[in-house]
Amino acid sequence: MRNAYSTSDVELRKELQAGEGGYEMIQYPSGMVRSIGVTAPSSGVGKELHGLLEETIQRQQDRGFTLMVGKTAWTQHDAKSAPAEVRAKEFMEMIQNPAIDAIIPPWGGELLIEILEHLDFSQIEPKWVLGYSDVSLLLLAITLKTGIATAHGTNIIDLRGPETDRTTAKWMEVLKTGSGGEVEQLSSDFYQKTWDHEHPTPHVFHLTEKTEWKTVSGRDASFKGRLLGGCIDVIHHAAGTPYGDVGAYREKYIPGEPVLWFLENCEMTIADLKRSLTQMKYAGWFENCSGILFGRSPANHPTETYTAQRMYSDLEKELGIPVIYDIDCGHMPPQIIFVNGAFAEVEYTEGKGKVTQKFI
Repeated sequence: MRNAYSTSDVELRKELQAGEGGYEMIQYPSGMVRSIGVTAPSSGVGKELHGLLEETIQRQQDRGFTLMVGKTAWTQHDAKSAPAEVRAKEFMEMIQNPAIDAIIPPWGGELLIEILEHLDFSQIEPKWVLGYSDVSLLLLAITLKTGIATAHGTNIIDLRGPETDRTTAKWMEVLKTGSGGEVEQLSSDFYQKTWDHEHPTPHVFHLTEKTEWKTVSGRDASFKGRLLGGCIDVIHHAAGTPYGDVGAYREKYIPGEPVLWFLENCEMTIADLKRSLTQMKYAGWFENCSGILFGRSPANHPTETYTAQRMYSDLEKELGIPVIYDIDCGHMPPQIIFVNGAFAEVEYTEGKGKVTQKFI
């Protein structure tokens, strides 16, 4: 296995670890994934869509996984699967259940933020939690509060097809990579512009548009750092709260190391997006930041003449760091699986990208 750092990086970490106070290491869940827990910490699946959940359960069983499906996965009322305390309790039961190797919610939603105060982060066991959208707030909070790595990517409903595109298919490789391992992912060839749930393809998504990653400068770019990120719509609400203390996380787990942010916009206009990014900057989230990756967005609607491209350019100048955008992340699938806490090297050239993540 190639080392995740250059010689100077490794020596720096040894010095920091040996120094006064030292620091704690990132915890990576075991690479053994045979059983999956399905719980809905945000939105569940309403009765009229139970067929989708049943289909994905059968598909994962056919692939050799044992599934344990919680009650919240089958219910939806008032923009959530169940009251906050119920959702939190079921999640905690699954995260502590030794018979469950990984947790993958059915999908995102709207009100995951309600459960954070009801979780006992001191009792969260190191196992994979995979998801995106509203679930990304839970992922980021777990990593920041505990140092346990979490996986941002596909939800389980979108794994119901008989086939899986090569980008999405990496979820299994990522979750089966344990501490000390390494995984490489490439940008997709095509992406989905719009959802068509009535006419799913064999791999669920309609991959019709040619993928092209972009940089503000138009030039090749590469940078590295510890990954953190998620859906900006929801994670920016954690800034200034006990669930979004990026400074404390950096000091405790990755002192001296740069953060590499991956972010995606689900529903915000460009003005909304810039306000949220500015709030994150004021909260210190972009201190010692090596670069930002922005996912493709179905929103990104201009505010007057202020476009996404202008905003990315402003942000790059404002923070003095490179920005790559329209990457494979978020609500226009497929998605690269980004692991919160992992050390990543990102390389971009001529519209294509490569992300190498190292679990150390």
